[in-house]
Amino acid sequence: MIEIIQLTNSIEVAHIGPPLSEGRKAAAFYFSISGEDSLGLDPFNQPAVFLSNKGVRVFSMNLPAHGPNFNALEAIELWARDFSEGKDPLTPFIDQVVFALTALIDRGLIYAEKVGLMGLSRGGLIACLVAEKFPDVRGIVSFAPMITLSAAKEFKDLTTDAKVQQFNLENHIQALCEQKIRFYIGNRDIRVGTDRCFRLIELLTEAAFQNGLRSPPIELIISPSIGHMGHGTPKEIFQDGALWLAKQLGAIR
Repeated sequence: MIEIIQLTNSIEVAHIGPPLSEGRKAAAFYFSISGEDSLGLDPFNQPAVFLSNKGVRVFSMNLPAHGPNFNALEAIELWARDFSEGKDPLTPFIDQVVFALTALIDRGLIYAEKVGLMGLSRGGLIACLVAEKFPDVRGIVSFAPMITLSAAKEFKDLTTDAKVQQFNLENHIQALCEQKIRFYIGNRDIRVGTDRCFRLIELLTEAAFQNGLRSPPIELIISPSIGHMGHGTPKEIFQDGALWLAKQLGAIR
């Protein structure tokens, strides 16, 4: 059952997992589409359900241009429109997520030292950007992550826009290279780019190595592509990623 936690008049989080009355638990924030659909709509919710069944609190929030009165298929186009009009739809949302994490810790619902981040496609981009502002996470897992926002087809007129490029993950290497990261991607994902995902892992690993990590815990798992543009994720991959994150959080051994 999905619960809605109202943190302020304008910030709410959706939750599945152990009852809130049980106090602090290990937790994951999952970014996919809207908060409720990320936790309740199959197949998007599969990794969240798996984690919650392992005793992990899973939270989600409406990504920008998602939720009631929005069509998730048009969301990236709306992001591009905002950027073209000089607006930034992402930074305020990332700040809200960090606020929500802090508020949930302060309310005694999650352990500050047992937080993970999980994302799907555009949500993978968001998870990594959140990690830059909330770096004490135990792990980041992302399925078919969007790596380069400016390369999305919706941003074809904004590929060289500096305000868009600042959200490309290749521009956040030093902020991410010492995180525990596991990405999953199809071998022919032409929506977000298998090659871009591989290149990011390569850059992160080299930066981590140069920073003194001789065996950086930064992984990429490539499997046969499925779905439209090779951008789908099968159930077994969702479960494998959720299992990995559950281990990072100490929920299973």
